[in-house]
Amino acid sequence: MKQYGFTIALAISLVGLGAYLYFVEFPTERQKLQTDTQAKKLLPFEERAITGLTVHTAAGGPDIVLTPGEKLTWTITAPIQTDADAREVGDLLRALLLGTVTRVVEEQAASLEPFGLEHPPVMLTIVAGDRRETLSLGDIGPISSTLYAMRASDKQVLLTDLPHKILVNKTLTSLRRKDVLPLPQDAIERLRMSNPKTEVLLERFDEKDKKLWRIRFPIEARADQPAVRNLIIKLADLKALAFVDAGPDRDKLAARLGPPLVKITATVGSADQILKLYQPNPSSGEAYAVTTPDAPIYKVNPTAIQNFTKDLFALQDKRLLGMETDQIAMLSVKTRKSRFVLIHQNDEWVLEDQPTNKLEQQVVDLFVARVVDLPAELRVVKDPGPLAPYGLSSPAAEFVATAKDGTTAHRLLLGNKTSGLVYAMGSSLPGIYQARADLLNQIPDKDSLFTKTDKP
Repeated sequence: MKQYGFTIALAISLVGLGAYLYFVEFPTERQKLQTDTQAKKLLPFEERAITGLTVHTAAGGPDIVLTPGEKLTWTITAPIQTDADAREVGDLLRALLLGTVTRVVEEQAASLEPFGLEHPPVMLTIVAGDRRETLSLGDIGPISSTLYAMRASDKQVLLTDLPHKILVNKTLTSLRRKDVLPLPQDAIERLRMSNPKTEVLLERFDEKDKKLWRIRFPIEARADQPAVRNLIIKLADLKALAFVDAGPDRDKLAARLGPPLVKITATVGSADQILKLYQPNPSSGEAYAVTTPDAPIYKVNPTAIQNFTKDLFALQDKRLLGMETDQIAMLSVKTRKSRFVLIHQNDEWVLEDQPTNKLEQQVVDLFVARVVDLPAELRVVKDPGPLAPYGLSSPAAEFVATAKDGTTAHRLLLGNKTSGLVYAMGSSLPGIYQARADLLNQIPDKDSLFTKTDKP
């Protein structure tokens, strides 16, 4: 038994040491680490506890007072009542609340001038319930990623890791919400757009669990889905560069705007929201947006007007064939070297003259999709005349798609190539166009359509 006495004593000692570390040393170290972390933290607040923020700048002008709302929104309550830019305010607050003190430079500085704190460019007052702290921000520190700051509560000159770019140069304009027409993109059901080139009415509809757009005026046609989505994105992204609020200046500017270059009506539910874009003097490089009579006149980038002066051709579906893949029962393919007919039956493609031979379905599906989805790139002539100059009287390729009802047939003709494009005509668009010439090199020969085991 004595031979185990030393081992048992050692084990008891280790257990005792472990207990001491766990119950005494580790909690003490954790407490010390927590205390050190809190000491380095610039402000003792949590973001969800913030109930107010005031921005005072040395540039002059009234203080900007911000109040939080629901769902991370903010409102400017002074010097005017308006919505704040939630992202801009959120970035500012997070920078403040995550900021730490690198070191205490001066406990009680004899002069604040060397740190840019004598007349600080920005003073921020943060309120959290009954707690309040005012933070003065000064010059950039010894390295560009540091900033001198001083809390009103202790008057210490601090070197911090606060980002200068996010916190300094805040103005009423930079803190205001700049969305000119704040609409949820997915909720827009109808768009009417008038400009010098045309007036187009677009309407959204449901098709096989998808939200798609159609042109309802001046023609009934399927819309170019990417083009309409891009239009809506541009509408949502339209931002104010400056604001002209209600008052004499707004009245004076409104009087000289003249007729709008663009008018857009967006319908959400039963409510219409109207946007008008103006450029009274194109040489000045200034453009303006107006929504409602009581809203500001927004100064916007002049390129915004170009985004909304699309003609009908730019917004309509430019696919030339005019038939969807799932509508096709038969596709006839004719080139100057070969001809074959594909039949779609029982969810598979077969060749009309060899229906028992198996085809590579993925190869056929890809080829048919390329025919169906070929879009016009440029319009050559609106009303077709002589076809020979474009190689369309004896086309390089001709595709005829017959619908499942057996009565509807759509054609696509490809003629001469020029500069990577090919002259084209299709049933869905009147006129002659240029399209990408890739399809001419992607037409398979009959042998390449068969599976390896069924090659003739």
